Amino acid sequence: MQQETEQGKTMYELLEKLFPICRSITGNGFRESLKLIQQQIPVGMHEVPSGTKVFDWTVPKEWNIRNAYIEDEAGHKIIDFKKNNLHIVGYSVSVDKVIDLEELQSHLYSLEHQPDAIPYVTSYYNERWGFCLTQQQRDQLVSGKYHVYIDSELKQGSLTYGELIIPGRTEQEIFLSTYLCHPSMANNELSGPVVTTNLAKWLASAPRKYTYRIIFIPETIGSLTYLSRNIEAMKRNIVAGFNVTCVGDERAYSFVPSRYGKTLADKVALHVLQVKAPEFVRYTYLHRGSDERQYCAPGVDLPVVCVMRSKYGNYPEYHTSLDNLSFVTPQALQDSFELLRDCIELLERNERYQVNCLGEPQLGKRGLYPTLSAKGSYGGVYHMMNFLAYADGTNDLMDISQLIGVPVSELYPIVDKLLENKIISPNCFH
Repeated sequence: MQQETEQGKTMYELLEKLFPICRSITGNGFRESLKLIQQQIPVGMHEVPSGTKVFDWTVPKEWNIRNAYIEDEAGHKIIDFKKNNLHIVGYSVSVDKVIDLEELQSHLYSLEHQPDAIPYVTSYYNERWGFCLTQQQRDQLVSGKYHVYIDSELKQGSLTYGELIIPGRTEQEIFLSTYLCHPSMANNELSGPVVTTNLAKWLASAPRKYTYRIIFIPETIGSLTYLSRNIEAMKRNIVAGFNVTCVGDERAYSFVPSRYGKTLADKVALHVLQVKAPEFVRYTYLHRGSDERQYCAPGVDLPVVCVMRSKYGNYPEYHTSLDNLSFVTPQALQDSFELLRDCIELLERNERYQVNCLGEPQLGKRGLYPTLSAKGSYGGVYHMMNFLAYADGTNDLMDISQLIGVPVSELYPIVDKLLENKIISPNCFH
């Protein structure tokens, strides 16, 4: 338990280091963030030039920003990017001029229904400039002149993504995707990467059946870019995948399925959620909104789902400055890590098992059945006998779990005993 608590603290500490960095879908903020993750796991960094066609999209120009502020007539900085990087509209072009309040208002963004929150606003594919502020700050603006200053650069650069492949005994793959492209928002942006980083550490700590393909990307354009370079291998090898995002708060779990909800990833995620977090909120694919849109798109059709805490777009703090370091907790990060780890462990252990003999196996001679028949003596092997009744090579562990009403995790030691005594054999990989 102490080790698990320390894992949560370690994840939170990494999140704290990443939080101040101004990230976007391209640029030095993304690279700086990925380099911090490289200190934890050996993720490779890849660059794709601006202007590269990725299916129906094009990799945009690279954006970097150094400074931005609004000064009043007395020279006071009333909005300062260096105090909160959400103050700038993402991908704002450079500007340095004095304008009146009326003109300034057309470049300001705030939330009337959340007057103390700075909204997150971007303009990736149309050149404009703007500032974000709380409604309270906006209401305090008075008529007069304002100096607006943005020191940014749009250039022919590149899009960056990170990739880590952990080889297994088979070329079949489990896919983990997380995004690293928003500025300072703790749950929406950083909980996914820090939990994925810890999952990668755990996966690399022991031999695995499956190969693991793990990527850190900018949302949407990053998944499209990665798919455009790897789609054939991904379609050939991936048997299940998870888009890891919004896993740092302590509210109920959420689930967004694949397009038709019938993949191995759907089956595994739902089993683990029903056992570990039965109060989870189940959405449909109509409620999609992150990179599962690309992975499950027609013609791509990868078996990818989203397992989250508060679903993106569905919690008040989402895409605002309220999604801060106090909104996520080490315990929530730890719990989410454990739930996703359980999903992966189930994938690793899930097989179709076949009994090796005709008729009921003689368990007593192997020390697996009471040698004295008396009332109550059968209870200890009840689950084992029920497992064997359905181990006919057509049911996997999850099927048998549902049929006999026993969580898969409780079947693991039963399977181990039966394998050790050569009573069952695995039928096949999925």
